[in-house]
Amino acid sequence: MSEYVERALPGVGSLRAALDALGYLADDGLVTALFLALRLPQPLLLEGEAGVGKTEAAKSVAAVLGSPLIRLQCYDGLDTAEALYEWNHPRQLLGIRLAEARHEQIGEDDLFSEAYLLRRPVLAALSHPGPAPAVLLIDEIDRADDDFEAFLLEVLSEAAVTIPELGTVRAAVPPVVLLTSNRTRDLHDALKRRCLYHWIDYPETERLIEIVRRRVPGTSRELAVAVAAAVRRLRALELQKAPGIAETIDWISALKLLGVDVLDAPTAGSTLGSLLKYREDQESVRERGLDWLVAGRRS
Repeated sequence: MSEYVERALPGVGSLRAALDALGYLADDGLVTALFLALRLPQPLLLEGEAGVGKTEAAKSVAAVLGSPLIRLQCYDGLDTAEALYEWNHPRQLLGIRLAEARHEQIGEDDLFSEAYLLRRPVLAALSHPGPAPAVLLIDEIDRADDDFEAFLLEVLSEAAVTIPELGTVRAAVPPVVLLTSNRTRDLHDALKRRCLYHWIDYPETERLIEIVRRRVPGTSRELAVAVAAAVRRLRALELQKAPGIAETIDWISALKLLGVDVLDAPTAGSTLGSLLKYREDQESVRERGLDWLVAGRRS
């Protein structure tokens, strides 16, 4: 465990207060999971629907620690070179040509040295000198493939990676590792065993009201309550993409920019694209009635 983290966050309450000061309102379960990930330390796998604040949790932890947030966005086909390291081939070629021009010998060990190494997110996080640990966010791990999950096991277990040309690189200050998943596929047990786990659910109405008022200063409680109620109604429908916290904040921001204090059906209809990002979802809501959306009654 990092002494820096122990001094900065002596208890769960200190982390809750620090997150609250940043405007990130987390429930007891999430704060405890984040605290354990920081202090044990152990990687933390955060799952939940898109838009519930998983990525924002990592950003907030980095801000609390005053550490860099190093983000690896996963996708289908992601390989270890893009996640770990690559060799700077143009610079290697330049080194060869300079050596030839000077009639000097340049060996393989010279070319495959730290000077020619391009650190990608995982290696950059392991190489961070401290004193505060870097925060490594492995975002949407469920979008990567099985081989990439297998590659991560060494990183998650040992805070180390093996580079054939250089040997094993072990972190002097192990990073805080947060993984997120939207659960588009099941992750392997081997990866889950190495992680703490927390499911982030959609916040209750009162917490959502508080979140949006924090994130969009100057929002009246009346408008926040109306928006939260509308979003709750939408989440009860079978939509392709139900609105999350991020979309709710977008909607509030749009309404505030337009000078809206009272949510009505025409305003909801003209700003629906801030909240629902699929045409079919918007059509479903319009068919049900915009009066239903803003007031809970049929048009």
